[in-house]
Amino acid sequence: MSFLDCSCISHAQVQPLDIEERYEDTSHQFLSCDGSEYTLQGPAGGDDITGLSPEPAHYQLLSELGRGFNNLSQVNMARHIPTGQLVAIKQTNLDECTEEELLQLMNEVLLSRLFRHPNLLTSRLVFSSCCQLCVLTPLMAYGSADTLLRTYFPDGMSESLIAYLLYGVLKALEYLHRMGYVHRGVKASHILLSGEGRVYLSGLHSVYSMMREGKRMRAVFDMPHHSPALLPWLSPELLRQDLHGYGVKSDIYSLGIVACELVSGRVPFQDMPPTQMLLQKLRGSHCCLLDVAPFPLGELGGLKVSRSGVDSGIGESVATGSLTHSATAPPTDRPQSPGPKNHSVTLHNLVQLCLQQQPERRPSASTLLTHAFFKQVKRHTRDTFLSLMYPAVPLTSPEDPPVSSPPAPQSKQSNEAKFYCAFIFY
Repeated sequence: MSFLDCSCISHAQVQPLDIEERYEDTSHQFLSCDGSEYTLQGPAGGDDITGLSPEPAHYQLLSELGRGFNNLSQVNMARHIPTGQLVAIKQTNLDECTEEELLQLMNEVLLSRLFRHPNLLTSRLVFSSCCQLCVLTPLMAYGSADTLLRTYFPDGMSESLIAYLLYGVLKALEYLHRMGYVHRGVKASHILLSGEGRVYLSGLHSVYSMMREGKRMRAVFDMPHHSPALLPWLSPELLRQDLHGYGVKSDIYSLGIVACELVSGRVPFQDMPPTQMLLQKLRGSHCCLLDVAPFPLGELGGLKVSRSGVDSGIGESVATGSLTHSATAPPTDRPQSPGPKNHSVTLHNLVQLCLQQQPERRPSASTLLTHAFFKQVKRHTRDTFLSLMYPAVPLTSPEDPPVSSPPAPQSKQSNEAKFYCAFIFY
């Protein structure tokens, strides 16, 4: 039985809805992105689930990967018994959902059927078992960028890996924006990486349409659900909630915050109370990416201010952020930097462009794809992709041996068990 036919929603019969008949499918214009220079050679392999069956009995649950959606959804690694393919299944108990939460789930399912892009995590395989909504997606063997940071790159990723991830996100945003949608939830935990090396943008529950009565609006005014959890990534114009509203350039600001997050391993503004964070963003506080020398991050002598005096979004919240904050924070709370981090001029410029206070001054996703920072993104083979990811290891089924091992891990099993915990968290 399809989710769209399920009588659990509002305890009333819902008529089947063929989203493809209501919208013109323009996705063929973007499917050629699959052959762009940043993708791996060869087919997606394990990322394809179109041939799997929608029968609950055909799936063996192996392990829990995490929970989300107000703790109502459980994400499990599962094996499709007829083929042996590993997938991720997100199960949500519809009886425990409120009317508002049911609408959010329906919106995500409908958008999954509408969007077709190689860098968007969508699923056309949705079914229900009793009152459990099951959404099947490819297994993201490397998990989310957020989990990679916490598990393997606590002091930030290399610029090559950052460029690889952001390029895939920009491809997805370019598609969404041309389709007339704003994502509003771009953050590291919504950037997923499959074992085949494909970058996916998830979090479709926060996507919002800018189309009204067949016309594209210049601005919208809706506040995202679960916005307190998204505050560090939201743009000033979205938070301001004034008559000017916000548009797709709001996602570009979020991308700049994600770039800072991937560089430092810490979420900008995360340590601030929400009110202070809001004031800092609305005032347009001017901060910058800092080049970190191999000294304790709490020592001011180990920090060099970038020449690009722009608002990177780091503010007073992060260890590698504002000088005023590090003077008051205890140095023992700060991790040690293992080596110098002199960020390239192109990375500084990318952050500067994304974090402009005025949205009209930010470039579009299409323009950013031609930025000089992404010239380093080349066609990767399996070996070169693994060199980018080292020492990270892909998630495997409980009975399978790991593909590779990081050097002398002390808690390898616990790391692999927690590795996928950020999958489609809300």
